[in-house]
Amino acid sequence: MRVFVTGATGFVGSAVVQELLGAGHQVLGLVRSEESAKKLATGAEAHYGTLEDLDSLRRGAAAADGVIHTAFIHDFVDFAAASETDRQAIEALGAELAGSQRPLIVCSGLAFLPQDRLATETDVPQVASGYPRRSEETALDLAAQGVRAMAVRLSPTTHGAGDHGFIHTLINIAREKGVAAYLGDGRNRWPAVHRLDAARLFRLALEQGRAGTRYHGVAEEGVPMRDIAATIGRHLGLPVVSKTADEAAAHFGWMARFVGLNMAASSALTQQQLGWQPSHPTLLADLEQGHYFEN
Repeated sequence: MRVFVTGATGFVGSAVVQELLGAGHQVLGLVRSEESAKKLATGAEAHYGTLEDLDSLRRGAAAADGVIHTAFIHDFVDFAAASETDRQAIEALGAELAGSQRPLIVCSGLAFLPQDRLATETDVPQVASGYPRRSEETALDLAAQGVRAMAVRLSPTTHGAGDHGFIHTLINIAREKGVAAYLGDGRNRWPAVHRLDAARLFRLALEQGRAGTRYHGVAEEGVPMRDIAATIGRHLGLPVVSKTADEAAAHFGWMARFVGLNMAASSALTQQQLGWQPSHPTLLADLEQGHYFEN
């Protein structure tokens, strides 16, 4: 299968490209420039464009048997604008695939699912929370237009070498503030998945997934935030402390809205339907390898 991958040189997308190539697929990877094209995996073909250039997205989808959309502008200062760009990009990709039953798999997340219980693939985002990202809703609406559209919800702690996401940010905050912190009693849990396990899930969804389905990239249902902070503190030689809700914004900055979330999630249905079995290191084991603390 010839697959158009957005975010093809990103943390998750680059792993997806390698997974697809290893399974015998052809890859057309979206890149912004010649410099970005140099980062594309050997064997993948570069397709020049951006998320804002909807014509480039349509051309990429037209040249492929399926699309995996992992790109997102991670601008938490103007997250609403980034989310709108994402929505328009998905609609453009879907318009090109309409009526073909070709697969479109979009990357979504587990934040803002129901809290304080184990979230499952049948849960829908709590849109009343004001969360502006609508990736999966936009994509799954395309199933009615003859697109084999699916969403892969990734854990906020999608980890591995090269991660510059939430865990990397927590480490940087700890270095800056001189303490590794968690909120309250730190018992709230975040699900986790290694980027290589996530990449395999995208491939399986491409090959086997059903239209209109949500899949969970969850290897660990929930890792307590207190344990994450303790591991960070030990590696950095810093005290591990609790912060109150009133102290969260000053200490964590934009991360304050996430650190207190209790978003444990299951991938039982995903594993059952796709035969996906995570096999790479757990989050804490990955942290113990040390690469997160090298810079």
